[in-house]
Parts: sequence; structure tokens; C-alpha cells
Amino acid sequence: MSQPSALPLDSVQLVVKRELDAANSLIKNELTSDVPLVSQVAEHLIHSGGKRIRPLVALLSAKAINPQPSESAISAAVVIEFIHSATLLHDDVVDGSDQRRGKDTANTVFGNAASVLVGDFLYSRAFQIMVRMNDLNIMHVMADATNLIAEGEVMQLMLSHDPHLTEEQYREVIYRKTARLFEAGAHIAAITSNASEQQQQALARFGKHLGCAFQLIDDVLDYTGSADQLGKSVGDDLAEGKLTLPLIHALRTLSGADRDRLVSAIEAQGREDLPWVINAIESSGALLYTRALAEKEIRSAKAALDDLANSEAKTALLLLADFAINRRF
Repeated sequence: MSQPSALPLDSVQLVVKRELDAANSLIKNELTSDVPLVSQVAEHLIHSGGKRIRPLVALLSAKAINPQPSESAISAAVVIEFIHSATLLHDDVVDGSDQRRGKDTANTVFGNAASVLVGDFLYSRAFQIMVRMNDLNIMHVMADATNLIAEGEVMQLMLSHDPHLTEEQYREVIYRKTARLFEAGAHIAAITSNASEQQQQALARFGKHLGCAFQLIDDVLDYTGSADQLGKSVGDDLAEGKLTLPLIHALRTLSGADRDRLVSAIEAQGREDLPWVINAIESSGALLYTRALAEKEIRSAKAALDDLANSEAKTALLLLADFAINRRF
């Protein structure tokens, strides 16, 4: 399935370059621990080539309200990055992943126990930073968000390998696991800029819809990207028993022997049938269907910003939405 080439992130990142540099410095400082293994594991993940999309959303959201974001906005971006990184450490253990962003996962290098425990460290360090921010509204948003994220992880575990998973269940999982953190990041960043309640909710909606679109495109790329681009193996979702929307749509579209074969491939939890599965997904229209839903989410994300004043940061958020829908990795 052909797609337009992704927009470069450079022009978006330049809008908050000073703030991103400050956030990266704070990340480095906050990873310091008198237990060497903690710093080693955390740095292995955080400095392994991530695009920092979630901190970018937070910093642009803050700047869309206040052209000179506060130090609290920098802290908010780091909180979001640490919580995201903690979930990645835990996810890689649960999924048994050995590659992320083209490099060995932390659990491959340091072991499962170290990865889980350092994930806990990052969670707790994020809350230490929030305590120093001394804003109960931010604590409230993030406490609810992290709890929902944890529930989403358990939901996904419960629903793995289940060929009866519905689209509604899937969308609830991706909201909890992925979109909720985007939503929370934009929301708390708006709080740090003393945004009105209307502005806070507008930016939170932007984050929610952007996060949903981001995950939907991830699920398309799992069956259409290359291992070099993705930094992981194509078909990882199938191998891990994750029923994403392309599989769900294919299951409800196919019938007879083809559907039975797809169910068997899901239950087998392997890659032996991957070429056939990819062909079945493509021929069922599942990739086009999933992408169309992602495009709808992006339209909703952009519409959420209508009431915000025009600014360089608002334009950058709109460009970031375009990047999310057009990216190839």
C-alpha cells in the first residue's frame, strides 16, 4: 500500500529547540543514581534513538499557550518521557522482545529483572519530579493516566490470542496504553502555561486523537514496514499474540477456510504463516480501513486546535499531526 513520504521532524523540533535541549539535560540529570545498574539500564533505553514525540507534544502544547514556556513545562516533558520509557521497559519483558529501535532491548542486555525494576525507578522518579512541581492538578492528571495505562497493559494481556476481540475492545486498549499518555502530556503542559480550562481540554483532545492515530499507524506499519525502518521484526504483533485492527478487520472480512487459517496463525503465536497473513490482511482491505480511521483521528486532532490562537507552536502541532499520519517508521 503506497503512502506519502513522512514529513521531517526537524522543522517541528526547531520551534522548541531550546526547550528540548533543556529537557534532554534534565533527563540526563534525573537518571543519576548511586546504584550504577539503574543508570545503565535507563540510559540504554532513553538514549537508544527515540524521536521524543511525547515530550515534543508537551512542549509545543505549552508554547501554544505561552511563547516562553516555564521550567515546569520542561519538567512536564521529562515526566512524560520517563513514564513512557518505564512502560517500554515493562512491555519488552512482557512481550519477550529482543529488539527496539534497531538495538537490543534492555531486557536482552541486562535481563528481565533489571528491566522491570528500573522501569519502576523511572515511574517513581517521574512522580518525584511532579512533587517538586508542586501542582496538585498535574499530580491528579498523571495519577489517573498512569493507573489507566497499567489497566490497559493488563487488558491487552487478557485479550491476547483471542480471535473474538472486537474493534471496540481494541480501541479501548490503544486509548489506555498509548493515547492516554499523549493526552496527559498535552494537558499538564497546558496547566504549566496557566491555560484556561477550555484551552486545557482542547490540547488534551488534540493529544488523545494524535495518540490514537499514532498507534493505528504503528499497527499498519507492523505489516507493511521493513525491519530496518521499524527497528524491530515485521509481524511482531502477530508473534506476540496481539490482535491489532488490521487483524481484527481481516478476521471479520474473511470467511471459510481463509478465516480458519488466520485464526490458526493467531493461535500459533509464530511467524511461519506471516507471508500468507500479510497477503490476507492486504487483500481484505484491512490496511486501508485502519489508515482511514487514523486519518479520521488526525482530523479530530487538528479540529481540537481551532479555538487556539494562531502561533508558530500551533502550526508545529498541526505539522506534527501530518507527520504522525504519513510516517513510515
